[in-house]
Amino acid sequence: MVHGGAILARAMRRTFIDRDDAGRQLGVALRSAFKGREVLVLGLPRGGVPVAAAVADALEAQFDVLVVRKVGAPGHAELAMGAVAAGGIEARVPEVLELLPDAARQFAAVAARERDEVTRREHAYRGSQAPLQLEGRVIVLVDDGVATGATMEAAILACRQGRAARIVVAVPVAAPQAIARLARLADDLICLQQPPDFAAVGEWYQQFEQLGDDDVRRCLAARRATP
Repeated sequence: MVHGGAILARAMRRTFIDRDDAGRQLGVALRSAFKGREVLVLGLPRGGVPVAAAVADALEAQFDVLVVRKVGAPGHAELAMGAVAAGGIEARVPEVLELLPDAARQFAAVAARERDEVTRREHAYRGSQAPLQLEGRVIVLVDDGVATGATMEAAILACRQGRAARIVVAVPVAAPQAIARLARLADDLICLQQPPDFAAVGEWYQQFEQLGDDDVRRCLAARRATP
């Protein structure tokens, strides 16, 4: 493990079989530094949750979910203007916003809707459980991949707000420019693939089905952290 926000890139095969496979590979990469330690692995829903579950299994660590939502550009929902998380957390992608007319208004309108979705998903996934306790903990944040880095940045900011002791970002594949941005925000970062021709996360998986709330709940029910 390389510390201080540096990047560890591993030469591995071009594609992952599925999210479980990606999580197992991440677990191998993290095992020497974190197995047996008191860490909390948090998956970003929906796609990051099964990846995080496999990482938690490899590390014999606690596992839960951290809800964040992308703020997509109007008419181009897959293009992130930024992201939001509970507690008023906002992350923005300046290079996207500067291309949009009346960007501040557009961001505010979409962000308001996505905050409502954060609240809905928090209830759907956590129910009556107590909020996550992050203070003083080592957090491993996991997603199935990173394009702009906005949602992962929001997750990092949420962990900082929660006073986590150390924040580790772990992803199977990401755009190099997004990783460079996140490396400045996290304490440690591991990315198995940083393809220079990155276009979309799904291109690096042989199986990349869309997941629903029930899929997330099943992962959480099978292995969940104690708040």
